[in-house]
Amino acid sequence: MEAEVYDLRGLNCPLPVLKARKKLAEAAAGTRLWVETTDPLAVIDMPNFCLTEGHRLIETISVEGGHRFHIERG
Repeated sequence: MEAEVYDLRGLNCPLPVLKARKKLAEAAAGTRLWVETTDPLAVIDMPNFCLTEGHRLIETISVEGGHRFHIERG
């Protein structure tokens, strides 16, 4: 399944989660999204966000300078 890449690099907490929340709220259930971030707290924030909002965190990848989160809207 294809997933859009949502580039949130350069933004710090809480903006990556807030922007990801808005983007996913506008999407249909089952939509997948790659969220890219350089915020070091995102490794804590994104999994918690997915858990509390009912989304599925499919994969987390460490990349140079940050992380990528593959999320499926619940």
